[in-house]
Amino acid sequence: MKARIYKPSKSAMQSGRANMQKWVLEYETETARVPEDVIGWVSSGDTLNQVRLKFESKAAAIAFAEEKGWDYTLSEPKQRTVRPRSYLDNFKYRPPEDTDKKTG
Repeated sequence: MKARIYKPSKSAMQSGRANMQKWVLEYETETARVPEDVIGWVSSGDTLNQVRLKFESKAAAIAFAEEKGWDYTLSEPKQRTVRPRSYLDNFKYRPPEDTDKKTG
């Protein structure tokens, strides 16, 4: 069985970075998803794609997957780079890029 371990990014509805410290283990889908004929919803024969396990740390998620004997892929979160800016930076003059390359 294959699993995916990752740290989810914040949703568009969040303004802060709280509640993002947990790691998630999801099962990889083994069957293809197909639309149903009657309703048109997308269904799958694999019910494990609905299961999401949350862990406090990356090590705990890896230990759980290895304990069960599952293959897993680990996706490290991207590091956020914060560039310090002041209010004055909003009004600084920045010369335009070289316009000859854009028009030519």
